[in-house]
Amino acid sequence: MPPRPDLRHERALLRAGARLVVGMDEVGRGALAGPVTVGAVAVDLGTRACPKGVADSKLLTPLARERLLPALGRWGLARAVGHASPAEIDALGIVAALRLAGRRALAALGTVPDVVLLDGSHDWLSAPRQPGLFELGDDEVAVAARAECDGYAHLDGVAVRTRVKADRACASVAAASILAKCTRDALMTELHERHPDYGWAENKGYGAPEHLDALRALGPTPLHRRSWRLPLAEEAAAEEAAAEGAAAEGSPADAPGPDERWAMMDS
Repeated sequence: MPPRPDLRHERALLRAGARLVVGMDEVGRGALAGPVTVGAVAVDLGTRACPKGVADSKLLTPLARERLLPALGRWGLARAVGHASPAEIDALGIVAALRLAGRRALAALGTVPDVVLLDGSHDWLSAPRQPGLFELGDDEVAVAARAECDGYAHLDGVAVRTRVKADRACASVAAASILAKCTRDALMTELHERHPDYGWAENKGYGAPEHLDALRALGPTPLHRRSWRLPLAEEAAAEEAAAEGAAAEGSPADAPGPDERWAMMDS
């Protein structure tokens, strides 16, 4: 059984003066299609231990995650999920898109935390240095303007703390990871009905072999991240020729290519 996270780190922050702590985690960073999604769960000193079975979403089966949703819907003070679309990922880059999704999740919580706790060592939520007007491209201006009226939360006065493996140690972050994963998986299953050839009901937009094959044969959909290096039809012939050459030299023909290994890492 996966190790059970607890609230020790959140309570330390609360006893140090924070009134409300929000655990936050993301899913979909490494996918080729679909949004990047961020979950957020708010806790305070009155929050009880997390429901039994809560763990980092990557350590749980899909069925185990789904079974936890009703209990997580009653746990903590508030919980929410935010998304950034493939078009926004293309316009802003993945880190800025994560920031946008995270701030949408915070806005949807309906309450302002004192501290946000992120998994990992990188603070992707805080805004970088504000660029000057002439440093922004047209797409970035359009997305930023739309975000101001689309659930975009400002972080003035909110501290952001990072913790490596917080999704395994901190209950609020683990809960946020489950909410984000279940929400995004359900969305990708729904989007599969629009584009059934890509296998999103199973691969959730990640680079599984059948997804890569469909991209080579059919090309990308509007829900693919066009700024990413996608295996397209014109590359298929070159890859086939390279595979034939490798086979002639005695290399294993069925070894996964670099695109497949990379794209499957975050699933």
